[in-house]
Amino acid sequence: MARRRLGFWSRFAVCLVKPPLIALTKRDWRGWEHIPAEGGVILAVNHVSHADPFTTAHYVYDSGRWPQFLGKESVFRIPLAGKILYWCRQIPVHRGTSDAVKALDAAVEAVRAGGAVVIYPEGTTTKEPDLWPMRGKTGVARLALATGAPVIPIATWGPEKIFDPRTKKVRLMPKIPVSLWAGPPVDLSKWAGAEPSAAVLNEMTDAVMIRLRDLLAEIRGGQAPPIWSPAAKNGADGDTATVEGAR
Repeated sequence: MARRRLGFWSRFAVCLVKPPLIALTKRDWRGWEHIPAEGGVILAVNHVSHADPFTTAHYVYDSGRWPQFLGKESVFRIPLAGKILYWCRQIPVHRGTSDAVKALDAAVEAVRAGGAVVIYPEGTTTKEPDLWPMRGKTGVARLALATGAPVIPIATWGPEKIFDPRTKKVRLMPKIPVSLWAGPPVDLSKWAGAEPSAAVLNEMTDAVMIRLRDLLAEIRGGQAPPIWSPAAKNGADGDTATVEGAR
């Protein structure tokens, strides 16, 4: 397993983070069979809380892989913690700058080297009022086109009970139910070898987000809404636009 080749700082991070998570969460983890034991893979996860990178890392680590996250560059500037993130092979993202492409290059390199790269296609915690997935950014599609690696959807639900991004309330109680379910690779075969045009990237991204939404609906139960787009408003009526794609 890839995690057996960890260095000192990665093992240090595991020892620091995993025991509190075991005490804090009651875990419903499914779908590890869909995560390849070796080789480059893209793990696409919905983002419901600032707590879910920790539970996602726990899930991926216990699946037998070492998670490499794409994270905000500002986090990497935190004294000591930022250094540890670098030493643990995490990937900084310089948003809104010409250096943003470097994050994609680093992610491509990590996948091609056989890594398990975790990406939040939404780019931030969802702004959908009920915490359903919102429309994703195209980074996951660009990474898939550049590497040809499988994109494994992982739906998460429960970390919002630890930290709710809507209310900013923190709840540190033992055995909070947390679900992470992985599904089969998203079928992106129709775009294999395609040029990364805006249309292609958006269609691929929508396919990933719809699969994440449907997997989350299995966890939560009930009917999932259309994918929500926070940036698109219909003017005076204030209705929020949605996007739906082919399954």
